[in-house]
Amino acid sequence: MVMDIGQNSAAPRETIRPLALLVMRGYEDMGRMVNNYLLRWTTDPEDDRLLTFPGYDKNSFLIQAECPRFSTGEGKGTILESVRGYDLYILCDVTNYKVTYPMYDVQSHMSPDDHFADLKRLIAAAGNKPYRITVIMPYLYEGRQHRRTTRESLDAAIALKELYELGVHNILTFDAHDPRVVNAAPVASFDNVMPTYQMLKALLKTQPDIRIDKDHFMIIAPDEGAADRSIYYASMMGLDLGLFYKRRDYSTIVDGRNPIVAHEYLGDSVEGKDVLIPDDILATGESMLDIARELRRRKAGRVFLATTFALFTKGYEVFDKAYEDGLFDMLYSTNLTSLPPELKTRPWFTEVNVSKYISLLIATLNHDASISGLLNPGERIDALLARHSQKQLAR
Repeated sequence: MVMDIGQNSAAPRETIRPLALLVMRGYEDMGRMVNNYLLRWTTDPEDDRLLTFPGYDKNSFLIQAECPRFSTGEGKGTILESVRGYDLYILCDVTNYKVTYPMYDVQSHMSPDDHFADLKRLIAAAGNKPYRITVIMPYLYEGRQHRRTTRESLDAAIALKELYELGVHNILTFDAHDPRVVNAAPVASFDNVMPTYQMLKALLKTQPDIRIDKDHFMIIAPDEGAADRSIYYASMMGLDLGLFYKRRDYSTIVDGRNPIVAHEYLGDSVEGKDVLIPDDILATGESMLDIARELRRRKAGRVFLATTFALFTKGYEVFDKAYEDGLFDMLYSTNLTSLPPELKTRPWFTEVNVSKYISLLIATLNHDASISGLLNPGERIDALLARHSQKQLAR
């Protein structure tokens, strides 16, 4: 079964618009996987629902586009195929710094600012021709600058406002650093998607001997900002929650942030228990490793790290060393941001593929059906844990 679109949940067949995917530079791997899932469903002999809608007789949903640069570094967006009347989905990874462009005879790496500028160029190139434009930006551009104190820019709100003013109908992001950023566009369509089910599925598949009960497993929130995410994991799995509080030196600023003085722990003993530390962003990773080190000091069992976006802004060597020293057992991260091949070969890394999830979201939205069931995976998580428990009993 492809998706649960009931007779009364989707729009009438004649109102469904043809589907198009525009994949920006640096996100081609994800675009190909999403396109392949959609094509596979259109030819599924056991499910002909997608076959009955206009525009589903194509051999690819991908629309060709480019953002060439002049020698000064200025750019423009060009869409090479017609998008008139299409339900257009633009996939964008603003963190892929390995994409380059020429400027003054130098190959410059694309920053998030560059990716976002190209996104706006392509939306402008589409004009008012598409029936609807949905931007799927898993890592929300400037999402960590979601609030301001004193004389600071409010970049996330400005970016959202720009996209909606350009004619974007809906924005999908994953695990927003602070979901309250949606308040910047109170009447606009904004969905914050959580990959909780996919993360747990990967964890249980690679660690089949994990015992999911309060005596053997705990969820650890790495800081107060991750408390809501960790509470969700703990409540869905029926586990206890521990919390680390980052005590900072607010009299000093280093790289735009107040340095962490110490991690203070609040919660029950972790001695002898396996633990999972879920977080949204892994930048340098130093903070997460500090917590893993503290958990080892407190005699925790296996330490599993889970992050939605593994950026590794200072490379992998510190994690190689931490793994060799036994600070953690495995790091799980989604492919929502492009993952370099050298990372995927690390013995301590497991990729969590969410391309099918994105495909389901696109197909459901294209049919004007509710995505509530996809946004709230409670039932699927319950079923996953029940299957895991049955397998353990069978062993």
